[in-house]
Amino acid sequence: MKRKHQVTLLSLVTAIGIALLPFAIVKRSFKDWIIVYLVSAAGNLLADTYLVKKGFIQYKIRPFPDKFKIHLPFDLVHYPLLLLYYNQWALNSRPLSQIFKVLLISLPQVMMETIAEKKTNLITWRKGWTWYHSFFSMMGKFFICRLIIAFVRKINRERVSVT
Repeated sequence: MKRKHQVTLLSLVTAIGIALLPFAIVKRSFKDWIIVYLVSAAGNLLADTYLVKKGFIQYKIRPFPDKFKIHLPFDLVHYPLLLLYYNQWALNSRPLSQIFKVLLISLPQVMMETIAEKKTNLITWRKGWTWYHSFFSMMGKFFICRLIIAFVRKINRERVSVT
């Protein structure tokens, strides 16, 4: 795929994610969804920075290449958006159902990442990093954030968390 097409694809997917973000956040329990978004974005920024510094992942095409080695659209838009929708979808689900739902969300994402790694310069896996590393790390981050929001909701159980 030509560089111009890759940049266009990245820009289009990012624009769609930014357009969908308000619909994911502006709902009942607004405060909870802001917390999910911020925890997700911060955690992903830290994890991505670590993986890039250690050389496991490389992004050849990224916004602001002189300033950042990480992939800001994924860290600040795509992944937090997926996590918001997962948390809203799995909000009152039992553990087995939560596992099934995280599979339904993370499998397509990992498949797209695998195709992007093989067919584009958007992402390059190095030092033995493979699709299953992405898959299990993504699932782990989904569950950690799910635990955080469950903790926040438990703290706010006596109060309505709508603001």
